[in-house]
Amino acid sequence: MKKISLLVFACLMGSLSFAQQTSPDIAIIPEPVKLTKHAGQFTLPKIVVVQTAASPEINPVLDLLKNKFSAAAGKTVVVKAAGANATIKLVINKKADVVLGKEGYNLSVKANGITISANKPAGLYYGVQTLMQLLPKEIEGLEVAKNIAWTVPVVDIYDYPRFEWRGLMFDVSRHFFTKQEVKRFIDDMVKYKFNLLHMHLTDDEGWRIEIKSLPRLTTVGAFNVKREGAFGDFIAPKPDEPRTYGGFYTQDDIRELVKYAKDRFVDIMPEVDVPGHSLAAVAAYPQLSATPGADKYTVRSGEKIMDWSKPGHPALVDNTMNPASEYTYDFLDKVVGEIAQLFPFAYIHMGGDECAKNFWEQSPDVKALMAKEGLKTMEEVQSYFEKRLEKIVESKGKRFMGWDEILEGGIGPNAALMSWRGIKGGIDAAKLGHEVVMSPTTYVYLDYMQSDRITEPPVYATLRLNTTYEFEPVPDSVDAKLIKGGQANLWTEQVYNFRQVEYMIWPRALAVSESVWSPKSKKNFLTFFPKVERQFERFNQSETKYSPSVYDPTFKAIRNADKSLSVSLTPEVPGLDIYYSFDNSSPDRFYPKYTSTLAVPIDATQLKVVTYKGKTQVGRILIMPVADLQKRAGN
Repeated sequence: MKKISLLVFACLMGSLSFAQQTSPDIAIIPEPVKLTKHAGQFTLPKIVVVQTAASPEINPVLDLLKNKFSAAAGKTVVVKAAGANATIKLVINKKADVVLGKEGYNLSVKANGITISANKPAGLYYGVQTLMQLLPKEIEGLEVAKNIAWTVPVVDIYDYPRFEWRGLMFDVSRHFFTKQEVKRFIDDMVKYKFNLLHMHLTDDEGWRIEIKSLPRLTTVGAFNVKREGAFGDFIAPKPDEPRTYGGFYTQDDIRELVKYAKDRFVDIMPEVDVPGHSLAAVAAYPQLSATPGADKYTVRSGEKIMDWSKPGHPALVDNTMNPASEYTYDFLDKVVGEIAQLFPFAYIHMGGDECAKNFWEQSPDVKALMAKEGLKTMEEVQSYFEKRLEKIVESKGKRFMGWDEILEGGIGPNAALMSWRGIKGGIDAAKLGHEVVMSPTTYVYLDYMQSDRITEPPVYATLRLNTTYEFEPVPDSVDAKLIKGGQANLWTEQVYNFRQVEYMIWPRALAVSESVWSPKSKKNFLTFFPKVERQFERFNQSETKYSPSVYDPTFKAIRNADKSLSVSLTPEVPGLDIYYSFDNSSPDRFYPKYTSTLAVPIDATQLKVVTYKGKTQVGRILIMPVADLQKRAGN
């Protein structure tokens, strides 16, 4: 009895602490370091007077205020250097607050006005983003909202990021996305205080950046044959099919994107993925390959080119660069040299992942290189390549970064590592003294399915919102100073358009934002998810697509001892009621309510389920074929 009493007390205290963390009418993501709510509210006047010292560095902050207030609230913003009756004061601290650092801010809303102070303009920018989340959801609208009380709760917020590296990776190679779509991606990510856009610019399906000294990279390498359906199993294109699907960014486009991102306090890190994932480059310049006949290769459209069922995932066509050829390194010197001039960010990501080595094993050039350099394994061959490439990157004044495969065979002396196959590679690299960004498939691969595979484009794994929220960038066994931060990745093999980009990113990127910004001690899924639902309302206002998968239950098929079939349904979040049918009709809240494991009727062909909160439908109707349940239950 004593243990039960203690448990109840602990739960009550936990609930109380959650309530103190976030007021019901305040739903800020990522959760601030410290938030104190007071009585009262401030109402924005028709003319919003912003007081700040004139400075070009402040202009992005002012632009954000002007654009949001005019577009959604129909308000005029007037900027003054001094004077009374300011609506919003933007203050750069004369004496730096060392705790706030470069990106922290102090936001104070009083009954007579708002003050945002910071050490740097980036902090002011993030303070304004928080202010937007304090305003009514209509502030995210695309047209002026009518009859809205533009009020802000009286509150004090002291906030700064946990990590300097808060990234999202956007794969623009598998499918090309326009310059305007990349800008929209940036606009969406900064609302939640991400500051790093990792652009995956090259792969087997397309080379997306203009290299003036190597024009075929884009005239040939940027285009393939359009296919739609289940990527990876497409019919191989015929020789006469038009190769007009794709695109690339000119160097002027890149400069424009870099500036656009900088004006929103975002860095862009380019990635050129080598020596594997290089079919687009090889199709453009066959002399990059160690394999005879590469002049017949074409840019991949989604047909099968690797055998993932076998160890080492052997390639069916050689999509690697020749590590034994000086032409390869001359080529990469030109590529890195031009890219280094376009991107101010300190790091260039050079890939290194999933390099199939079966064609290397057959190459006389590679065998001669191994004999000359005393290399015993193919992993050492790739290490030789990576170390030479690291020197090229450093010769252009940049830092070298690669996926965790660059550990195999020996990592270069100054390389930074992005750990994607879980966190082990990151741990190993940090123990060797290397900088690490954590990006494990386990938690932050946003191309993974968000719900049951009956509803999602087919991918090889599922990643639910509550699992993403468990992401912790710093393992217990390493020096935290070497973990630069964390990043979520969106690969786009199965993502054909920007609406699907949004669907895959949100709401899971919200979970990542709290993992890389908020204090570890303030993370709790029970308080996080109600805030997500408030963000859903804002996404509706901005016409941003998001996934409702969090409302979908998990299906578990069960084979009973008598060979009959049962199924259990588990909601991802609390407070949901599940209703179901086996009679092929569409259930609503007047149908049978799920309370325990269901016996599947002998002649049923499908199970339909839907979730409600009270009287409101929140989930979509899911249709589970009984044949699928039979297959999952096995014999």
